[in-house]
Amino acid sequence: MSKKIFLDNAATTPLDPEVFETMLPYFKEHFGNPSSIHSHGRKVKSALEMARKSVAAILNTSPGEIFFTSGGTEADNTAIIQSVETLGVKHAVTSHLEHHAVLHTLENLAKLGKIELSFLENDAAGNLDIDSLSGILKDKPKSLVSLMHGNNEIGNLLDINRVGEIAKQHKAVFHSDTVQTMGHYTFDMQALPVDFVVAGAHKFHGPKGVGFLYINANSKINPLIHGGAQERNMRGGTENIYGIIGLAKALEIANANLESHKNHIKGLKSKMKDLLQEKISGITFNGASGDINNSLYTVLNVSFPPHPDNEMLLFNLDIEGISCSGGSACSSGTNLGSHVLNALKADPNRANVRFSFSKYTTEEEIERTVTVLEGLFASK
Repeated sequence: MSKKIFLDNAATTPLDPEVFETMLPYFKEHFGNPSSIHSHGRKVKSALEMARKSVAAILNTSPGEIFFTSGGTEADNTAIIQSVETLGVKHAVTSHLEHHAVLHTLENLAKLGKIELSFLENDAAGNLDIDSLSGILKDKPKSLVSLMHGNNEIGNLLDINRVGEIAKQHKAVFHSDTVQTMGHYTFDMQALPVDFVVAGAHKFHGPKGVGFLYINANSKINPLIHGGAQERNMRGGTENIYGIIGLAKALEIANANLESHKNHIKGLKSKMKDLLQEKISGITFNGASGDINNSLYTVLNVSFPPHPDNEMLLFNLDIEGISCSGGSACSSGTNLGSHVLNALKADPNRANVRFSFSKYTTEEEIERTVTVLEGLFASK
């Protein structure tokens, strides 16, 4: 069999070898606890704060606004729950297309009676009715707006500046899940009208199990996790030093090569779209993902025409050594299908596959994947 192909980079990305080499000394020589005052601890504490400064510089913000977490899910939970507990939020606005780290957290708060929850409507292409946001917020003081920047399944991008300005006009708190876009787009936190954004390192070739939460200095919240004075009293628990070192290095590499990586990946996405349309009749694309210039450039969500083997499509691709996803990777192993595609009222008779790309994806891998798909759909 040919070399295996990984086209599920929206779920996770391979660790950059340069990131691994940067992390390695903190597994071996520099093992001190950063909370310790002796030389072993001070050495690691210095590296931790240098990583924080690096992340802050890339985001054009203060190191005091960057807090390291176990990943995007914890960062989302912290921002949302503490907006309610600390900032007195009584009402939240979100959409049916959000990642479950946001959606389930908000739904649970509503179930507990802590907030009233409103949803923006979406059309069949996944576009949100942003025009209705002002009307919803007008009569709801103490609101939180939580809308993701880039949809992990269908690639739709949010006009984060517009939403932020609307939230600001109504004195609402604005949280955006930026897990899919951090490391792939430029963020200027001095200019962006947002209270919270989040990141997970493994989405931009860093290690798993580490992320960060940006908290605007004007939005002071209490910790979600208690137990120690780490992260300036914002998150109890010894810091994941090797992870944090890796996150900072991965973000540095991503930021330094933003345009070249974007052009490479966008070109691959465009090539795959064109080849699929040429080789398989009846192909369509879910959400905005087929709009090459106006969607998340790492994601192409393909709707394949009805076929007797549609239910086996992902399995058959896996047999051929091609890894991809039928929806959000966080929902794998369930038979409920994608809540995002359900919200779009996608045709259940069509197989929907998310292909997602990285800087390591090659043209040859795209061509082979399409060739395999063409063979699968040519068979009866």
